[in-house]
Amino acid sequence: MKAHVLGFPRIGVNRELKKSLEAYWSGLIDQSALEKTGQELRQRHWQAQQSAGLDFVTVGDFAFYDHLLNHSLRFGVIPARFGTEQAADNLDLSFRLARGRAPTGQDSHACEMTKWFDTNYHYIVPELHAEQQFSLSDPRLFNEVKEAQALGHSVKVVLVGPLSYLWLSKCYGTEFDKLTLLERLLPVYAQLFSELMALGVTWIQVDEPILCLDLPQAWQSAFESAYNRLQRRDLSLLLTTYFGTLEENLTLACHLPVAGLHIDVARGGNEWRQVLDRLPEYKILSLGIVDGRNIWRADLAEQYALLSEAKAKLGERLWVSSSCSLLHVPVDATPEVKLPSDVRQAFAFATQKLTEIAILKQSLISPSDAQVQTAFQQAEAAYHTLNHSQKWRNPAVQQRVQALTAADAQRQTPFAQRADIQQQVLALPLLPTTTIGSFPQTGEIRRVRAALKSGQLSVDAYEQAMQHEINYAIKEQEEIGLDVLVHGEAERNDMVEYFGEQLEGFVFTLNGWVQSYGSRCVKPPVIVGDVSRPFAMTVKWAQYAQSQTRHWMKGMLTGPVTILGWSFARTDISREQIALQLALAIRDEVNDLAAAGIKIIQIDEPAFREGLPLRQRQQANYWQWAGRAFRISASGIGDDIQIHTHMCYSEFNDCIEHIAAMDADVITIETARSAMELLKAFEAFDYPNAIGPGVYDIHSPQVPTVNSMAHLMVTAAKGIPVQRLWVNPDCGLKTRGWPEVKASLVNMVTATKKLRKEWGG
Repeated sequence: MKAHVLGFPRIGVNRELKKSLEAYWSGLIDQSALEKTGQELRQRHWQAQQSAGLDFVTVGDFAFYDHLLNHSLRFGVIPARFGTEQAADNLDLSFRLARGRAPTGQDSHACEMTKWFDTNYHYIVPELHAEQQFSLSDPRLFNEVKEAQALGHSVKVVLVGPLSYLWLSKCYGTEFDKLTLLERLLPVYAQLFSELMALGVTWIQVDEPILCLDLPQAWQSAFESAYNRLQRRDLSLLLTTYFGTLEENLTLACHLPVAGLHIDVARGGNEWRQVLDRLPEYKILSLGIVDGRNIWRADLAEQYALLSEAKAKLGERLWVSSSCSLLHVPVDATPEVKLPSDVRQAFAFATQKLTEIAILKQSLISPSDAQVQTAFQQAEAAYHTLNHSQKWRNPAVQQRVQALTAADAQRQTPFAQRADIQQQVLALPLLPTTTIGSFPQTGEIRRVRAALKSGQLSVDAYEQAMQHEINYAIKEQEEIGLDVLVHGEAERNDMVEYFGEQLEGFVFTLNGWVQSYGSRCVKPPVIVGDVSRPFAMTVKWAQYAQSQTRHWMKGMLTGPVTILGWSFARTDISREQIALQLALAIRDEVNDLAAAGIKIIQIDEPAFREGLPLRQRQQANYWQWAGRAFRISASGIGDDIQIHTHMCYSEFNDCIEHIAAMDADVITIETARSAMELLKAFEAFDYPNAIGPGVYDIHSPQVPTVNSMAHLMVTAAKGIPVQRLWVNPDCGLKTRGWPEVKASLVNMVTATKKLRKEWGG
């Protein structure tokens, strides 16, 4: 019997990786210093796994930017525009693929980035072409294996499996079936396996999460032939699935020629019992019993009962694990000393989850062990205290949700009529230009915010400083020539945390950081109770900003589905109920903004697609309540108020009709990195409302040219009438610097004016 995890967070408990990456990119440290940070983090995390009592340390989950990008470099999948003369193990090459720029090498258009299944983690999409060749070219994984072995650790290597790698890739150039590349890819996997065996590796965790998707028959069939070719007598493969249920792929997964199978029990319901019935007697079964997607302590007694049932049939062939990689939770709950005790005691971050896994394994070996009994008692007490307390409940909020009607989720008139009314009020030009909301969060802004938080600065002084930043942002936008302005969000720490801090039902961690992509980390709020809005959150800032300009100023809000999706939510009520509570809170804010004279209000929903269940049979219900929640937030105002929303870095082509059903007057959406690929959806679906397809990739430090943005706008106009087109970047600008922001936006406005002349605007 073994205990293990599928992966561990990379960033460090104090975001050491983020800080080191950004220092390297800015030239403050050299590459050797960055590598030293990576080594220290890997070794610390391996030691944590060993000290907790796990039987393996997982090697191969660390990445300086993204694990799928590592995999692409490992197999030589490097787009031609980045050049091939440099070694594939050069970190700067990986950064150019991810960001378009690195301290050395030529800038180039960055690779596309999108969400990792239904999480807020973003991966760098591999680019494949019909003539794609694969070769084993990056020794970094082998070096990390040797590094762990030298420290005395028992190593389990983790790799993305060949079918999942191809599925998550995109084809460029000539249209072709990417599954045909499997024949070229498998020999490189076989070579990789051989070299790992030569290093003494005996177990490889091969991640194939696409087995939890609705797969075409050709992909299902490819699994059996692929793994028949990859099986080795002296090497054990653990086929790993997560984020959902196997369903029609269950028998296939059970009978593939591998040594073991891992399944996600946290999201798989009772499917593990079917797996028990069908698993061949020679295979081990790894049960992902500790949830790798939330921060709550495990119900150890309940999970012990489940594991005991499995052990009765499997014996020593049972392994205990996390449901998925712990990448999706913060590193350590120990620093969270300022939280209410009932909440703090219910937390289990990655470090605590290691202990839970080890305790569960030990409970199967020796259930009467004193340490086991103490852990069980503490878990039970934490569950009872938080889930049965009335402290966090608000009957008035529950009653308000129950009183919602269909009329609460519907604007007064259809879009076409609203659009005419809004144009009479707003008098906007053809191709209105705007930004998504945030402007650079400078060091001075962060210093002032920290001074307020520490008590070194008064509230009045803080507000004066923020007004100064707002005035600066307005002046720059007016000089650039934008049509619809934003106040820049200088007062906001994060688009979700900022609102959560002002809503009832939330608590906040000191150090609960989670990686979103590369060096970007977020600190999700924690929803512990019923959600309500005790006071206006943004109105005074929006009113002040509008008073400083004759241009229209957007009010900026985060939508209910995104606040839910980017928070760690309570589990005693449904996500739908939480979303409706949030929708009512945002609705109140929208109404107050409108009453204060703000005519354009943006309700951002970047997580709208992200929350979609992976299985098609579960998706209709999600679309129903997610769309309803957004419409409730946006439907309490008159037709003269223009509602915008924003989405980014997800696959939207398969759900454009559900986005249309949100009935936002204008949607701004990411398309720059994917070269307007989203717009293929408009060939089959006539999107009825206005749309701003992003023409400027803000996640790259490059300044886009006038011609490149004009080209993207011309492409967009092929599928969308120019009268309904807006021009904007693809996301907020808080992570960029002012010089590149100004240069990019000047080019964007120049491109727009050029096209207005050509199109008669």
